[in-house]
Amino acid sequence: MFDILVYLFENYYTPQACPEADVLAHKLAAVGFEHEDINDALGWLHGLAQTTEECGKLAQTQLGNSKRIFTEYEYQSLGTEAIGFITFLDNSGVLPPALREILIERAQATGETPISLAKIKIIALMVLWSQEAEVDHLVFEELLADDQTRLSH
Repeated sequence: MFDILVYLFENYYTPQACPEADVLAHKLAAVGFEHEDINDALGWLHGLAQTTEECGKLAQTQLGNSKRIFTEYEYQSLGTEAIGFITFLDNSGVLPPALREILIERAQATGETPISLAKIKIIALMVLWSQEAEVDHLVFEELLADDQTRLSH
């Protein structure tokens, strides 16, 4: 699934440039992705859209700085490395509270515990990409800086 997310980021400048789900599924299959991975990725992206819509109200109501306290369950499901990276993005101002919550929810939606640093970076990249968020060049480089991801930008 993560290879597909990276592929979408590399090949579609914005989420609006992506074709509809059925057309996208055919294109992904044509370039060699497995149907199960395609279904997982499309389901994850659908969940991203739903979560983004639900968090839209949160984005409008929160003012100022907020601190995020992670629960024991979140520490176990995400892992300390992922939480450390989320905190880094939060403290750097890249991740407003609503996007932070979307990132946490989408990371937990993968079902992987704990989630690797490489994968949390991909998820963060996809959350920011889905919002067409402006990202500082140094933070963008940090998102791309991992040998386990195949990003070639």
